[in-house]
Parts: sequence; structure tokens; C-alpha cells
Amino acid sequence: MLRRYSTVIALAVVVGTGVADAQERVDSLRPNLDLVVAYGWALQPVLTPAVALQTSLVNTRLATTARRPADEWFPQDTADALYRRAREEFNRGNLQPAIDLFRQLRRDNEESRYLPQAMYYEAFALSRLRNERSYRTALELLDEFRDRYGPAGGDVNRDAETLYARIQGYLARLGDSEAAAAVSLQANQLAVDRIGLQVDQVAQLVGRRAQQIALGGRLALGGGVLLQRRDEDDIRMQALNALYQMDAENAVPILREVLANRDSSRSEMRKRALLILAQKRTDGREDMLLDVARNDPDLGVREQAVQWLSMVRTDRAVAALDSILEFATEESLQEKAILALSQHRSDRAGEILRSYARRSDVSVDNRAHVIMWLGQRRGADNGSFLRELYAELSDSVLKERTLLALSQTRNEENAQFLLGIAMDSGEDIRARARALFWVGQMQGVDLPIYDLYDQVSEPEMKEQLIAVYGQRGRDSVAVDQLIAIVRTERDPELRGKAIFWLGQTRSPRAAEVLREIINNE
Repeated sequence: MLRRYSTVIALAVVVGTGVADAQERVDSLRPNLDLVVAYGWALQPVLTPAVALQTSLVNTRLATTARRPADEWFPQDTADALYRRAREEFNRGNLQPAIDLFRQLRRDNEESRYLPQAMYYEAFALSRLRNERSYRTALELLDEFRDRYGPAGGDVNRDAETLYARIQGYLARLGDSEAAAAVSLQANQLAVDRIGLQVDQVAQLVGRRAQQIALGGRLALGGGVLLQRRDEDDIRMQALNALYQMDAENAVPILREVLANRDSSRSEMRKRALLILAQKRTDGREDMLLDVARNDPDLGVREQAVQWLSMVRTDRAVAALDSILEFATEESLQEKAILALSQHRSDRAGEILRSYARRSDVSVDNRAHVIMWLGQRRGADNGSFLRELYAELSDSVLKERTLLALSQTRNEENAQFLLGIAMDSGEDIRARARALFWVGQMQGVDLPIYDLYDQVSEPEMKEQLIAVYGQRGRDSVAVDQLIAIVRTERDPELRGKAIFWLGQTRSPRAAEVLREIINNE
């Protein structure tokens, strides 16, 4: 249930009917909202590009209201200057410099009162690097935080627990069976009624408008919810926000003037102006976005302009995004261009993304992003392309991401390909286990997964199969298979995992087997 509705709950909170209503709901759901979203996302299919753009704004809103601990400052602390500098880098999105500074603070200032906050924010920054290594490093740091501070961590401790859950969710989506087990256990323990919302109420709350937003990728969330930020007391920003409700004929000339003022002190206003401009359907919108994307001196502003080019569905916009991918040296700018191109359903946009996926001169992270978007695109034979690409790749991260992308299109060809990788002893055992995990997520495709347990000998593969069966716990055949493993498996660790997943099925037959184990052993 959480798996299906977690993103809907997050959208429902901010869509609502007005600012006051949305804020009231955010306040009433905190702190449980973060946990619901974190655990729900873990087992959810990768979001469609349209919803990804939508939730990027939702996440920004939630991050400032529910996930980050309140700032606590200690001016007399010897590490005060270092911590403030690290936070400044973090707030600007300069993640690696922030990580280095937080790490320096921990190393050189063991008695600092900033240590709990520094550990949390270092883990937070690591999680935003969005790769498996950084996720695992962040979890290690959060484990250390938990051991050192526990309940004494206060508000930071609660936020650290939420962050821990989210990172486990990310790892589970990458095919980590241990993370999936932890997420499944926590999700089952977290009843939806703890936050006062039943599934039917959530659906009613979201309503037709939110569905249209999610399915159509429209970003006009109404009511100005996403436009309210900490700088609301700035009269200029309030005046700019007012343009959101104004018709394009009157608003666009003012937005043009704001975007033309490229003073470094006005970068936040230009970002806000771009967001408002993206909602105005006017002939001048494309030229203004292109000009900012190419010429604004602030990288963050250029990134926003590139992202909002996704709203301009023209050949010229596609050509501009192609040029950015070809010539931009900033990795973050290329990432925004990739996201924008993923929204364009033209054949040319698909060709550009496929060409980029084959480039060996660009970052692995951005190639991985492209591969994932290709797995989401419909209409072109991206499945065939991805299967061919897999054979060309040598990087393990890209190979695993390609397998995950293939699992997003649930057809026989992709399923058979994944199963072939899983059963190929010549493949890396990690890739095989991940392929097996994703095969198990492809509901509706008829594959002989219940016959595989006795055909594999590697413990990693058996463990992954147990997780697959456990996540199909509503299937009586999966329950039968878990019961058989519990009764016949001689490896105590594998048997223990089967017992765990059997308990997650909530099957009456599972309860009988567990009673049998308790009474007889």
C-alpha cells in the first residue's frame, strides 16, 4: 500500500486547494511523512520523467520543512567558522567541498558541539552524490552517529533516522536485497493510519487535478505553494511572485527585465523568474530561456533555464539541448539538459540520448541518467538499443544501470535478456544478482523464476531469489517456495533469510510454519 501511494501522499500534501491547507497538512503529517515517502519509494518503480520533474520541486519543499534539522549555532565553538563555511558550500549545492569540510571538522574538532550536525550533513551531502558508494559511506556515517549519540541526538537524531531510511530505499531500488529486507520490515511496521490517511482518502485528496499534473508533467502547482520560501519578506521577491497569477501579456515584459539584470546579487530572482516564465505560454518564452541558458553568468541560473526548456517542445529547443550536451563542460548543466531532453518525445530527442549513452568521454553518472531515461521512454525500440549497449559496456555501474532500465519495460524480450544475464556464470556475480532481482520485479511476465533456486549454487544468487519470492508474497507459489526453503535449506543464514521473508507475506500458511519452527526447534 505504501509502495503504491507514497509519492501520491507527497503530491497530495503540496497540491491541495491553497497555501494554508497545504501547509496545515505538511505540519500534521510531520514527522511521519518522511518515513512514508522514504519506505514507499524504496520498492517503487523508477519514476517517469514527468513525475521526476514534478517531485524535484516537491522534494525541495519537503527538504526545507521536514528533513533538515533546525540550525543550531554555537558562536564560541572553535569549529564555528569551519561549520558555517561547510554549511554555505552545502546550501550552494557544492557537495564535495562541503563533504570535505564536514569531514575536516569531525577529524580536527572532536569536542565540538557541531559534531552531530556535521555528521548528519556530511551523510546528507553524500546521499545527494547519487551513487552506490556514496550511499554506503553515508550509511556507515549514520551508523556511527547512532552509536555515538542515540536519543541524545535530539531533532538531528530523528532526521538522521529518516535519512537512513531514504538511503536504504535508494539501495533497495538498485537491487540490494539486504536494504530491501530492511525497508520491507519498516514499511510493514509503519501503518498508514499513523498519519491519519487511508488510501481511499489519499486518492480523494489528490483528485483529478493532481493526477493531471503527474501524468502530464505540468508544473503549475497552483496556490503559490512552491513559490513561498524563506525570503518572503523581501518586497521585490513578493512582487515577482505576484506575476505568477498575472496574464502573460503583462507578466512577460517584466520577467524579461528581471532576466536581463545579471548582477550577481539578483541570481535568486532570476531563478524565480525562470520558474514563472516556464508557466507562461507565449511566443517569447523560448528565446528568453535559450538566452539565459547560453549567456547568464551564474551557473545555477543557467541550469534552471536548461531544465525549463523541457516545457518548450520545439525542434529548436531540442537542438539547443543537444548543443549543451555536446559542448558544455559543467557536468551539472549536462545533467539538466538530459532531464529536459527526456521530456521531449520527438525521435530526434531519442537519438540524442542514445548517442550520449554511448559516449565514453562524459561522466559515468550522466551516462547512467541517460540510460535510465531511455528505459522510461516509449515509442522507440529502446529495449533493443539497451540490450545492444550492455554488450558494449565495461563499467560495472553502467552495466547495472542498463539492466535496471531494461526492467522498466515489462516485455518478454527484456525479461528473457535479464534472466539470461542472471544465469550466465561468465557474468559478474553482482550483475547476475541484480539482474535476478529486477526480473523478480517484472510482474505480469511469465518466467520460470520459481524453478531457479535449485539451479543456482552461489549463495548470493540464492539470497536474491529468496528476496524475490518474499516480495511476491501475495503469490501462493512464492509462499510455497519460501516454505520449501525454510524446511530444506541447510545453510542457516539462507534459511534465516527465508524465515524473515516468509514472515513478511502475512500468509496463514506462513504463520503455521513459523509456529512449527518455534514449537519444534
